[in-house]
Amino acid sequence: MRPSHHFHGHDSYRHAAGRRGHHGFGRGGRGEADDARGGRRRRVFDAGELRLVLLKLIADQPRHGYDLIRAIEDLTGGFYVPSPGIVYPTLTLLQDMGQIEEATPGGTRKQFAATAEGSEHLAAKRQEVEALFARLSQLATARQRTDGGPIRRAMENLRAVLMYRLERDNLETETLHAAAAILDDAAQKIERL
Repeated sequence: MRPSHHFHGHDSYRHAAGRRGHHGFGRGGRGEADDARGGRRRRVFDAGELRLVLLKLIADQPRHGYDLIRAIEDLTGGFYVPSPGIVYPTLTLLQDMGQIEEATPGGTRKQFAATAEGSEHLAAKRQEVEALFARLSQLATARQRTDGGPIRRAMENLRAVLMYRLERDNLETETLHAAAAILDDAAQKIERL
């Protein structure tokens, strides 16, 4: 996984979509999603990779922004939900690059279709596109592995107990260290399974 670069500010849609750095997608609208193990958030796609994913989905069938968001969510089993703040500027950029065009001008929702130039670009990047869609599929598999009922129940139970204990006013430092030691021990045991 490449190191992440954070996107700050938005000068304009075109500039934002084309800025060098990582523009993935996920919950929270910042191009991020939860790590499969929980915890820190990280980015998966940079701006160029996201453009290829969107272009491929549009080339498969004409779509509007909301369709693209749902398609990526479905492909990842709900692991990633694209942010409209990333998707729509990227569509504008693809349109400016001549790779997509409005399929049905004048409708309430802009549907886009791939142009001949967009199809040629996809053909030239075929292996990269296949690798990107394989990555989407792996995210869905990771989601299935980490979304098992018993694990989810146990994690929710742990979270509830921790929140209950941490919200007490008279919680001593020794208790915090003891709880942390229990969690560290559990993590090591799970890692050895």
